[in-house]
Amino acid sequence: MNRNTSRIRMSHNSSRRQLLAQGTAIAAAVALPGVAFAQGRPVLKAGDQKGGLRALLEAAGGLEGLSYDIQWSEFPAAAPLAEALNAAAVDSGPIGDAPLIFALAAGTRVKAIGANRSDSYGTAVLVRPDSPLKTAADLKGKSVATNRGSIGHYVTLKAITSTGLKPEDVNLRFLAPADAKLALTQGSVDAWATWEPYTALAEVSKHARVLVSGRGLLPGLSYLAATDSAIASKRPVLQDFLQRVVKAQLWSYRNVDAYSAALARIIGIPPEAAKLQFERRQQKWVAIDAQVIADQQGTADFYRQVGLIRQPLDVKGTFDTSFGVAG
Repeated sequence: MNRNTSRIRMSHNSSRRQLLAQGTAIAAAVALPGVAFAQGRPVLKAGDQKGGLRALLEAAGGLEGLSYDIQWSEFPAAAPLAEALNAAAVDSGPIGDAPLIFALAAGTRVKAIGANRSDSYGTAVLVRPDSPLKTAADLKGKSVATNRGSIGHYVTLKAITSTGLKPEDVNLRFLAPADAKLALTQGSVDAWATWEPYTALAEVSKHARVLVSGRGLLPGLSYLAATDSAIASKRPVLQDFLQRVVKAQLWSYRNVDAYSAALARIIGIPPEAAKLQFERRQQKWVAIDAQVIADQQGTADFYRQVGLIRQPLDVKGTFDTSFGVAG
């Protein structure tokens, strides 16, 4: 990290240890409901984030008729999930474009096997409702809480650099989502950069308002990533899992009210927050094509430009395009 980020208060290693500890503390490896572990059945170790794949699959009935067992582990953010992928504690998991760059730059042996695009509005920098801040330019000299390497980190840097500010013009404080929200509401930071469903939940509860959204700043990409070892040994399982996720996503947009209600119940947030974040994301699984790869390269180049990764990263080799996403 160069001098431009000297105002960051937490070291990279310390942050990584903290995030992995948080992920380990809350990770719950549990079998799918109604599926017994039979000797010889394949086991997929699936990582997840709040409001992620498990909630979607359960609501859509996408876990029926499995020929393998699933062990789920839930993480509060992408960074500890990436640590778990690196440690082979999980085989696969959903991860945003920016966290995937960090994981790959750190040497994690994973590939993106599925890609989706969504509206980036909910990836946003939030402030308290009574905050005097009005634009991204007003963040100069202010403190912003977010996860290191997260899409919240990314949107912060994109927002301020788009106004001519530099990374060192903002004091970044790296905190997990629950701690960052508390820091904002208590006034110990000026802003919180986060993502869905945290953005919708903060808005609905009137704890925060959007200062600047990711719309127009971010490509809206996220991925299902899998370790190289899982791709080599569990390819049919990963293909089936990805296809179930794609079908569940299609079901969710045909059944907005039912899915929003199920999502709210499963992840424990108000129904209005669940529906808000779901409807505005408009998430769609897409083929990993030249545009996806180009957009991901742009993210890597931006992180190199602002000094958050040390070496140029060619992202082409970090995709496995052999997994289909037909609806």
